[in-house]
Amino acid sequence: MFDFTNFLTDTQSVVFAVLMLLALAFCCMYYGLFHLRIGRWHLKPAKETEATGSLAKGGLPPVSVVLTARNDAAWLKENLVYLLEQDYPDFEVVVVDYLSHDDTQFVLKLLKDYYPHLKVVPFKEDVNLFQGKKYPLSIGIKSAKNDILLLADPDCTPKNMQWLRGMVKGYFKSDINIVLGFCGLKRTKTLLGALQQYDNLAYSSHYLGCALLGHPYTGSGRNLSYRRSFFFKRGAFISHYNVAGGSDDLFVYQNATRTNTAVSIGSDACLSTEPKKSFGEWHKQRLARVSTRNWHSVGGRLLEDLLPISVILFYTLGTLLLVGNGMPWGVILVAAVLKWAWQIVSFAQLSKRFEGGLVYLAAPLFEIYFILANTILVLTPLDNNRKFSK
Repeated sequence: MFDFTNFLTDTQSVVFAVLMLLALAFCCMYYGLFHLRIGRWHLKPAKETEATGSLAKGGLPPVSVVLTARNDAAWLKENLVYLLEQDYPDFEVVVVDYLSHDDTQFVLKLLKDYYPHLKVVPFKEDVNLFQGKKYPLSIGIKSAKNDILLLADPDCTPKNMQWLRGMVKGYFKSDINIVLGFCGLKRTKTLLGALQQYDNLAYSSHYLGCALLGHPYTGSGRNLSYRRSFFFKRGAFISHYNVAGGSDDLFVYQNATRTNTAVSIGSDACLSTEPKKSFGEWHKQRLARVSTRNWHSVGGRLLEDLLPISVILFYTLGTLLLVGNGMPWGVILVAAVLKWAWQIVSFAQLSKRFEGGLVYLAAPLFEIYFILANTILVLTPLDNNRKFSK
């Protein structure tokens, strides 16, 4: 049996133990509310039935898919046909060709000959006074003829031909103006691929989980939808045009609310893309993600940091109790095993839903890695971050 005699007589040790248990409780609660809940989430049958009935009377609403392309001929050649061939009665695909000097214009011209619902908006001169893709994306949105917009990137591929239908499900309620979706990464058998897979799943789980809890604060432009009328009514990107990134997360952060935002992550609503080929490319992508962090409120940033803070407290206090405060090592081990087991089980549900493979088995190790890596990333000077766009 464990001997707690010396431990219980030390007030500092008791305080450390209580704080460690609170940190453990928060971590386990987070894994359940975010990883496990997202992994097992589904539309409630009653709402789905009601929505299906309303759609049956009025028909599916027309939608516009908007993409911006710059030297993306290879991706457009590979993926655009999957968007153009969607099983949907009334839709268009708007592609803004912004200053491409590869074969993008020829690929789009060839596809337009076969698909009349493809609209190409070409730019031959650089009239963008700001960095990033907000200006060309705004032009694409302005050129769209339908109110419901779906945003994606040229390197994204729908899981099947029902993607439009899957995302439109998010508009079952008439007061919904923003629908958050998920874009996964195709699996690879490399450490870099596994790290990207974990990072994408953990990040997506957080923003989708926050939305389901009634606190939407960001989204991914690789699979995002909102109403065109709402976009212009809320001032488009005017308030943050000077920031290279944020065409997705800042717009969602500034305009999403509990009542006007929905989540659509059924298997039909998901997209996927290829992971980055090198650590350098991936690092740039992650820099772009944090480049808008300072635009978030203190509360918003704290929301992002609660889990890392709790994990650091758990491991730090556990180490202190083990080394210098008389806590039996078996108790620390039981607490750690409990955390790891629940984390792996929860992340396994998330990974299974989004086809992340066996990455969940290394979730405790990856979590520690990303706490360190993200801390360094956040401390990177903002001037370096601004040159990257999403």
